[in-house]
Amino acid sequence: MSQQGISLDLDLQIAVDNPRLPTQAEFETWVRAAIGQTKPVVELTIRIVDIAESQQLNSTYRGKDKPTNVLSFPFEAPPEVELPLLGDLVICAPVVEQEAIEQNKPLIAHWAHMVIHGSLHLLGYDHIIDEEADEMESLETQLVEGLGFDNPYKEA
Repeated sequence: MSQQGISLDLDLQIAVDNPRLPTQAEFETWVRAAIGQTKPVVELTIRIVDIAESQQLNSTYRGKDKPTNVLSFPFEAPPEVELPLLGDLVICAPVVEQEAIEQNKPLIAHWAHMVIHGSLHLLGYDHIIDEEADEMESLETQLVEGLGFDNPYKEA
């Protein structure tokens, strides 16, 4: 099955006024790249938020009272239930923009990286311990470069 063969139901929620957001099609391309061959049918929500909402969610769910670039909320169905729901991503547009500036990256490339990063979290990847971080960063780099962007972890 190709990436295009994945049935993707993406609920894109824009809760911030920002004219520089990627298109629905771009978000879908990036999610498809991250999901790859893992699931034939996928449903997920991507919510684009402001600083205040990101900070509130980060404080509530991670105990960190500051905004963050992306939060991932995987959906965990009971073992006997098969549902295509992957989960939710919450991405803070102002943080993504600021990071792109600070890291001297094209904004669109950083958006792609954040969507891929968050989607991999929904698939169970993590970066808490070094070994897992190396695996996740390697996969992120491969996927981001496969989309025609530079390695997101190279020093600018």
